[in-house]
Amino acid sequence: MKVTYLGTTMLLFDDGEDQILFDCHVTRPSVLKFLGGRLATDTKTADRVIREIGFGRLRGIFISHTHHDHVLDAPYFALRCHAGIYGSESAMNVARGGGVPEEMLHSFRESMEFRIGDFRVTVIPSVHSKAHWYNNDLGKTIDAPLVQPARKKEFREGGSYDFFIFHKGRKYLIRPSYNYLEGQLDGYKADVLFLGIAGISKDTEARRERFFAETVGKTGPKVVVPVHWDNFLRPLYGGVKIMPGFIEDTGKAMGILAEYCERAGVSCVVQLPLTGAEF
Repeated sequence: MKVTYLGTTMLLFDDGEDQILFDCHVTRPSVLKFLGGRLATDTKTADRVIREIGFGRLRGIFISHTHHDHVLDAPYFALRCHAGIYGSESAMNVARGGGVPEEMLHSFRESMEFRIGDFRVTVIPSVHSKAHWYNNDLGKTIDAPLVQPARKKEFREGGSYDFFIFHKGRKYLIRPSYNYLEGQLDGYKADVLFLGIAGISKDTEARRERFFAETVGKTGPKVVVPVHWDNFLRPLYGGVKIMPGFIEDTGKAMGILAEYCERAGVSCVVQLPLTGAEF
């Protein structure tokens, strides 16, 4: 399986026949726009990603939650690539606001398991990382079509989800947010775990250990790949930049994750944005 990391939590799975995308965010607004401007898809960057990465076989876009850095560009990619959008009712309203037809929309209200080609995707209700001043809308939903340009605060969290992907005997788990629910992942085993780490450096040691126990410990992966560590306030093609300090101390977070993985006997692989790897 080739997995291309496109920054934040955007992951493109490609088995040579079909492609599935998890989250969709290549438009990276400046700090000023993030704080007070209106956000809309940067079609030039989106077209470049589609062309250079190669999205010719994209079948579905799964949305973990509806903050802008996970969903902003999903309507544009869906229309350009003729791919369905799978998500919460909030994600459906982001798609509707972008003009995506109803027949391309697949709500988690209807099903929590989807088959696309040889992919079987199970949707797992999850929990977002702790609220801060920049994401203090946890639990709030998007209840009407959201038309771009829109303010950041209009992209409400809308419910959070993890994704378990089964493909020809291989198992993958995507946990986009740094948080956990006790027992949520009981019974799930993964070969590769894509693990959100934004917020880990600012948490207590006790909570970090509980987080690892409920994710890495429960699922027993051979490989852990951190996500949500790069700076989504800088251009995707502007070079690799780490998260701004007011959100995360990325160096410390990477060190904490690497140390835990070493103790657990698990490989930790850092994948840079715009690169693909075989897993």
